[in-house]
Amino acid sequence: MTSASPLLRVDDHDRDFAGMRYVYPVLSRRAGGVSVGINLNPNNACNWHCAYCQVPDLVRGAAPRIDIAALEAELDGFLTALVSGDYLVRHVPEGLRTVRDIAFSGNGEPTSAAGLGEIIDCVHRLRVRHGLAAVPLRLITNGSLLGRAGVRDAITRFGEIGGEVWFKVDGGRSEDFARVNGVRLQPQRVMRNLAECARRCPTWVQTCFFRWDGEAPDQTFVDAYLALLEGAGIGLLRGVLLYGVARPSMQPEASRISALSGAELEAVAAQIRKKGLTVTVSP
Repeated sequence: MTSASPLLRVDDHDRDFAGMRYVYPVLSRRAGGVSVGINLNPNNACNWHCAYCQVPDLVRGAAPRIDIAALEAELDGFLTALVSGDYLVRHVPEGLRTVRDIAFSGNGEPTSAAGLGEIIDCVHRLRVRHGLAAVPLRLITNGSLLGRAGVRDAITRFGEIGGEVWFKVDGGRSEDFARVNGVRLQPQRVMRNLAECARRCPTWVQTCFFRWDGEAPDQTFVDAYLALLEGAGIGLLRGVLLYGVARPSMQPEASRISALSGAELEAVAAQIRKKGLTVTVSP
């Protein structure tokens, strides 16, 4: 290890760490190792505005046209460095030098990218070529575009190749979505989209809970959230990935947000488990 070899850190998910447009590595505290990120929103555009989002200069919008050939070249080269080179030794702390997943995440809503199905097939092809077929594929989404046939078909394809979806749900009422996610949304629509997604591909609910102006989510907030999960269908879901804020928000609401304690998150997790769901907690 030399000073010229910076280390990945769990508290810094810099999309430019590897100097590529579409591909970036992070140390994921939830995945427990290196996550190879696929950023389909290099323009920092998202159709939501989550108060806790760490993307700087976030704007409303959709993914730009994706240069699939460029994405393929970047991912091919990076996976070569991971599998056959010394990238892990040079840039990853000892004990975390494992590729945990390949994740469609990045700086906005990935399902807003045109040609999503073709992109998924490209990534899967490279995953197999580099001997990483056992490494999970994950799609991290707010699920808001399930009304589009192309998105539904892409999620079906994702399930066929062994992928799983992490579907964002951060509340249970319209006012919760407005405050936390910056969108006008009815709970019934979230229920329908979540159920539709889970029928097409193994789906985990990804939930961020935090203090707002110093106040923890009250029981009414938690009850509405639980009712939404029940409305979607507990039996359809793989479980819940419950996490807190570990890195500072880059949004104007940052000063209003602070972390819950591990014990507070565990207390919410206990209520979710009573509904019959598996829960993992990442404070």
